[in-house]
Amino acid sequence: MSDTPVKFLFFDVGGVLLTNGWGHESRHKAAERFGIDYEEMSGLHTFIFNVYEAGTITLDEYLDTVVFNHPRDFTREDFKAFMYEQSLELKDTLAWLKEWKKTCGLRIFSINNEGKELNDYRIKKFKLHEAFDGFISSCEVGMRKPDPNIFKLALGIAQASPEESVYFDDRIMFVNAAKRLGFTAYQHTGFESTRATLEKIRKENK
Repeated sequence: MSDTPVKFLFFDVGGVLLTNGWGHESRHKAAERFGIDYEEMSGLHTFIFNVYEAGTITLDEYLDTVVFNHPRDFTREDFKAFMYEQSLELKDTLAWLKEWKKTCGLRIFSINNEGKELNDYRIKKFKLHEAFDGFISSCEVGMRKPDPNIFKLALGIAQASPEESVYFDDRIMFVNAAKRLGFTAYQHTGFESTRATLEKIRKENK
């Protein structure tokens, strides 16, 4: 860690605080629940989901390509409700972070890849404003991790330097992307290790 005091924390959301918004496990469940050919859906998803996360198409447009490219015996609203239901709070981390933020003396922001409708739902449903001072979401800024520019934008929005910033993500590729820009970055592997790191940061800042 840099000798510069840490003033800013940046977090991924899916895989750290919440389940992924629409990961492969959720898509497998959807295929079983709705009788969809998973391989076909997965192939189409791979081609277009990045476009959805970048905010240039809506959730309905994504579903037009990936699911409702055939007549279906279920409704669009039923399928979207299922998608939203896949978002769950991961054990301990989010509740703890909301309380810790009240006394940590640090500014906390998210940097996440998420489509707009899912992003908006998750922020509201899980009251993420209680954990974050701001959100740098791919759907709003038109860039996705690991694009270095989304990290640079996050620094600009926070008015932070990499040397005074720490980033947490469950994906090592994104951790390394942040490190290349000068962040101190950690792979989130579970609540206990991340809590210990955050408590160490607070102690060193005193």
